[in-house]
Order: sequence, then C-alpha cells, then structure tokens
Amino acid sequence: MQLFLWLWRMAWRDSRRSRGKLLLFLSSIVLGIAALVAINSFNHNLRQDIDQQAKELLGADLLISGSRPLPDSLVSLVATVSSKQASECSFASMVYFPKTNGTRLVQVRALGGDFPFYGQIETLPVTAARSFQQQSAALVDNTLMLQFAASIGDSVTVGNFRFPIAGILQQVPGQSGIVGTVAAPVYIPLALLDSTGLVQKGSRLGYRYYFKFAEETDVEALLKKWKPVIDDAGFNAETVESRKQSLGRAFENLNRFLNLVAFVALLLGCVGVASAVHVYVAEKIPLVAILRCVGATGREAFLIYLLQIVWMGFVGAILGTLLGAVLQSLLPVIFKNFLPVDVGNRLIPQVLLGGMMAGVLISLLFALPPLLRVRNVSPLQALRRSYEGDSNQLDWAVLLVYALTVLFVAGFARLQVRSWIEAALFMVGVAVAIALLSATAYLLMWLLRKFASFSLPYVWRQGLANLYRPNNQTLVLILSIGLGTALIATLFFIQDLLLSQIQFAGRENQPNMVLFDIQNSQRNDVKRLAQRFGLPILQQVPIVTMRIRQINGRSVQTIKADSTSPIASWALDREYRVTYRDSLIDSERDAGGEWRGKAGDTIFISFDKSYANRMGVSIGDRITFDVQGKIIETVIGHLRKVDFSRVQTNFVVLFPSGVLENAPQFHVLVTRVPNEKVSARFQQSLVQQFPTVSVVDLGLILKTVDEVLGQISFAIRFMAMFSILTGLLVLAGSVVISRYQRMKESVLLRTLGAARHQILQINAIEYLSIGLIASLTGVLIALGAAWALSYFSFEIIFAPKLFLPTVTVMSLTLLTLLIGLWNSRFVINRPPLEILRSED
Repeated sequence: MQLFLWLWRMAWRDSRRSRGKLLLFLSSIVLGIAALVAINSFNHNLRQDIDQQAKELLGADLLISGSRPLPDSLVSLVATVSSKQASECSFASMVYFPKTNGTRLVQVRALGGDFPFYGQIETLPVTAARSFQQQSAALVDNTLMLQFAASIGDSVTVGNFRFPIAGILQQVPGQSGIVGTVAAPVYIPLALLDSTGLVQKGSRLGYRYYFKFAEETDVEALLKKWKPVIDDAGFNAETVESRKQSLGRAFENLNRFLNLVAFVALLLGCVGVASAVHVYVAEKIPLVAILRCVGATGREAFLIYLLQIVWMGFVGAILGTLLGAVLQSLLPVIFKNFLPVDVGNRLIPQVLLGGMMAGVLISLLFALPPLLRVRNVSPLQALRRSYEGDSNQLDWAVLLVYALTVLFVAGFARLQVRSWIEAALFMVGVAVAIALLSATAYLLMWLLRKFASFSLPYVWRQGLANLYRPNNQTLVLILSIGLGTALIATLFFIQDLLLSQIQFAGRENQPNMVLFDIQNSQRNDVKRLAQRFGLPILQQVPIVTMRIRQINGRSVQTIKADSTSPIASWALDREYRVTYRDSLIDSERDAGGEWRGKAGDTIFISFDKSYANRMGVSIGDRITFDVQGKIIETVIGHLRKVDFSRVQTNFVVLFPSGVLENAPQFHVLVTRVPNEKVSARFQQSLVQQFPTVSVVDLGLILKTVDEVLGQISFAIRFMAMFSILTGLLVLAGSVVISRYQRMKESVLLRTLGAARHQILQINAIEYLSIGLIASLTGVLIALGAAWALSYFSFEIIFAPKLFLPTVTVMSLTLLTLLIGLWNSRFVINRPPLEILRSED
C-alpha cells in the first residue's frame, strides 16, 4: 500500500508539468468513445423501438398482399378467425388540382374498413382519418398540399372523379418521411374506386388485406397452417413478427455504416493515443534515468507513468461516454425522415459501461508498447544521452501487447459489424491502408537519406533532413493524416459517383418523361397529343404482365419447397412485365444463344443474362407462364446484356412477336420535353383528356431525388464528422507534439544565428512535405476503396472527377502546413534562453 501511495504521488507530481501534453492523449480518446456510445445507444434504441412499435407499423395482426383481388375462398378462410378486416387497392396515377391547374404522379391508396387496427393515420384535422370514407373525400399528403397551395375544402381529381379534400396526411403507419417525399400518397374511399375509371384491364394494381384477431390468438401458428394455401394462390403474408424481422434486415446496412463510422473514429483515436504516448515517453527518458540513479527500479518507473496513462484514459473514457450520451439524442433527429418508427433517447447502461471499459482498454493497449520502453532505461542515460542500452533486444512483453491489440481490434470489429467475414475484410482493408502509408513513410525517408541533393538551399536541406533524422514524426504524421484523408475522400468520391449516376436525365437529348398505363384504345390518341405539343416519340412499347407457373415441368410450389433447388424463390413470387418485338434495341447486346424474332412451333424467349444467373436458369430451360389466366409454354433460347441505366423501357424477359399481341396489355410512351413550362401544359392536357394515363416526369423526380440525396448526404456527413474530427484532432495533436521534438534543434539553430524566418521556412518545408505525401497517399487509397465499392457494391462505372482528389490533397496539405506553422510560433517568438530554462 505504501508503495502504491508513493507511486501515485510521483505520478501526480510528474504530471503537473505535462498535463497539457497528456490532454492531447486524452482528447484522442474522447471523440472515439463519444461516437461509439452515441451510435451503439442509437442502434440499441432503434432495435428496441422496432420491437415495441411493430404492431403499429403493420397496423394489423396479419397482412395478405398480391397483385390481384384475394379469392373469396381465402377471405372466408381467414374471416372464420379474424374479428375485423380492411382492404386496400393501391396504384400509381396522375392527380389533378383544379385550384392551381397542377398535376402530379402519386400513390393512390383506395381504403375500405377501419384500418389501421393498431396505431393511427395521422391527419389534420385528427378526425379526417376516420371520416373521409363516409364523406366520399380524399386525404392528401402534406407535401402535395404545400406544392399545389391546396387547403382543406379544395378538391383533387383522381381519374374521372373529383374528391373534396377532407384532411392533410401527416404520417402513415410503417411509412418513413423519405418514402412520402418520393411517392406521395393520396387516400380515397375504396367504395369509389370504380368511379375513377382507373381500374382497367392490364392496370398495375396492388391489393392489401388487413386482419385483426382476438388478443389470445397465435397468429404465427395460424399462418403456418394457412401458408401453403396462400402461397398456392400467389399471395404474400406478413405478421407482426415477420415485419420486425424485415425491418431489422432493412436497417442492417444503416447499422453497419454507423458501426463502421464509430470503429474508424476509434481506430483514429488509437493512432492518436499511440503517437502521443510515444512522444511523451521519449521526453521522459532522461527523468526516468535520474529516478533509476536514485534507486527506483525500472518496474517502479514504468508503474509511475502507467498510472498517469490509466488515469487519463479513465478520465477520457468518462468524458467520451458523457459526450456520447448527449450526442445520441441528436441521431434520431438526423435520421427521422429515414425511419418508420419514433426512436427514443433512452440511456443504455451496458452501452455506457462498455464505452468506459473500451476507453480504458484502448488507452492501455495502445499506450503500452511505447510505455514498456521505460522498464529498460539505464541510469547511464542520465549522464550520457547517447547511451541506448539493449534497445535492439527482443522484448516479449511488447510482442504480447501487440498480439493482444490485434485480438482486441478484431473482436471489437466483430462486435460492431456482427460478422466475422465482414470484420476480417474491414481489418484487411485497414491493415492494407496502414501498410501502404507506413511503406510510403519509410520509402520517403530512405529516398531523402540516400538522394537528397546538397545543391539545394540550406533551409530546403534542413527541412527535408528533418523527415529522416532521429526523433522524426514522419511515420506517425503520415499514418494519422493518411488514414483521415482516405476515409473523408472515400465518402466524397462515392457520393459524387452516385449523384452523377442520377443526374443522367438532365443531359441533352436524353428522355425525361415516361407515359404509362396507356390502353390499346388510347395509344394513337396519346401519341397524337404528344406530337401536337412538338414532343418526339422516342419509344412506344406494349407491356404484358404475367407470372411463372412452372420451370422444367416443376411447379413453383414444388421448387420453393425443395431446399436443394438452384432456382431463387424471390424470382418465382414476382410479377413479370414483359414486351414483345422482332429485334433487339440499342440498349441490348447478345450474350448467348440465338434471338428468334418471330414465334414458331416453339416459343423461344430472351432473358437478361445477369438476371438469369441470379435466378438460376440458363439457355434450354423450359418456363411456363400464366398470362392472366392463359398458360404459355416457352424455352429460354437467348441471353442479352441489358443496360438498365438508360432512360427507356428495358425488360428482363423479351418475347418474340406473334405471341402476345392479343394479350391484355398497356402501353408505355417515352418522350422528351424541352422545359418545365411545356411539361406543365402537356401534363394538364393529358390528365384532362386521358385521366387514366400516368406520367413520370424525370425532371420532377430529379428535384425530389436531389432533396432526398441532400438529406442522405447530410446524415452521412454528420456521421462521418465523428471520424473526420477525430482524424483532424489526431493530426493537430501529432503536429503539436512534434513541437517538443523539434524545439531544441530550433533553439540550437537560433543560438547559432539562424533568423526567425529561416526556422519558419524549415518547419514549413517539413510539414508541407509530410502533408503532401500523406494526403496524396490517402487519396490514392480512397480511389482504390471507392473503385471497389462502385464495382462490387453499387455496380456503376467508376469515373471520378479530377478536381475532387486535387482539392482534397490541396486542402489537407494546406491544413497540415497551417497547423505546423502555428505550432512553430512558440519557438520563434521566444528567446532561446527562456526555452532552454523551461526545459531544465
């Protein structure tokens, strides 16, 4: 006990002159732990709130959905157990606001019954959610009301029927704000759906049937019994439990992104800890040697500084945990528009405790390698600074700490991303980045030592020599700056690539308007209307809807029940929209087999190659389609490579001509409008003459997507802020700490007569070189990471703009230079004697 008290007093006394330097060590932990606590608390609350609010999100105990009305037999089957039921028919359609002559493509939802049974449709006024059906009125989304300056009591025309607006939709169960922005809903009574004239042969409709059961009913057991019947009829079923699971999967990517942000912030903090302690210990070597001279053992000297590090790590962990608890209240606000649930701000004890433990453990693991050097400091170093002792001797304790550090980081990565494979890939990526940055630093030092020209001016020779002389900070600075640069630049590159992919519709001569749900009787009239407005007919194609009945003689139900089948079940459940023609178009290329444009005795069809591979079918497979009650036998005879990024109608399945001409179908017309004014006039005429025809205005979509991307971009940048700030803090800390390494050299130069501007130039050259090399290497790593993400994850062509890497390199180089020059002012603005005395 007495020894501990002595060690504690020595640690406290020694820290009084070094607390400013230890603060840099502390600050490296605070932001990393804050990000960890905030993000883990948010994720925990999100999962908990999804579990608690799942019933309100589904709005019922059971949901059965499909592309056609539910057969009476199924309705009767479920009705024998359910106490209440409601139904909904939804589809995309144009609506018309007479007050402002405005038109807009919306999601029409015709509702019948008292849905939702749990939760509520939030409207203004509140009573409108229940009364609009009795009033034969509509509920209109708030964004539409604002866009068209509509108010309650005005009207909206849906198809052939004009509905008074009974209320403003604020929130729909299970729908996030971002979904409402992209596909704004308009509710109408189901009883008046036929009056709109929008339900016609070939119309693309979605049907939903909601059921409520008695509280004690085991819905999962019932569904297990009914599922074969529901599947055979071609419908999907969803319960509260399955909704929980689907939402959990839907937000898995968000959780991964947030966890990786926290992990990267923490790794950058670890770099800061290691660099700060490395320099701190190097300065303490003479003091440790003096302690050894007066009788202290190497173990006691080590424990003195270990106590300092543990205490500062504990303080940093507490501060980081408290900051994370405050920051976690901001995350539900940041992600509000992306979430279908209201996320609470509950403090999670295990998350807070885990944050504090992680902070202390990180402090120890990353501080121990440089700290263990203290045990081997010889008393001779108090008399002879150049004495190195057995510095080259293998230290097994240091190797053990390195092994524990790797295990800790791997285990921590596994906890954050919840997958050993992803954790391993992330670890490999970080290791490769660190290896590349380290190799760059060592190569730079070797090249300068070997090839630095003595013909350069003195300040250039001195500044470049500082990069490889003893006590240089080249490796630490390049690692911290390079890792931060790689993270920031990767985010910017990917964001810019995604934006460039979306902005294709604004290019000259590209289609920017699509008309669909055109019936056979309307096809020629709609075409003439477009031509009257001077719009080019870029494409006009028929579309037929169908489902798969059999593959190679096996029914869909048999294939789905066979766990060894290579056929993907998701491809069997979907409704296919196909077209027919006798030739390929410019967005399609041959990828195998032979395309037969005319049907013969055997109907040979063409599949998109990538889709066929994912589905698990190939040339020669026989597929039986159900074309709205008529069975058609086909054979896959051709594969195509389809460019789906083109603004035109592209299809997974293509039929030859001579098969589907008499099938129920609708038509799609693709054109281009020159400006918003022509677009508005054309849409008004179209809706008034052909209310059942819908329009996709890509110009409007671009604006909407731009708003959505703005929100996503803000959320991403806000989360990346944790890592960016940590990286900048580590950068600033590393540069500031390097002041203590360069101080005596600068004082010696001042004593020998060097002018202030010369010292400033020397430091500027050193930091300029480090900033340029580190940021350039970081950007090259970011380009590699962004290419991998764009190729493997987003499947888009990687074509970054040159100004982005250039601006990133220039900005971070300038930032490093400015911090270095600001740091140098301490030396150049004080007399040499004052600095030397302060170091005694």
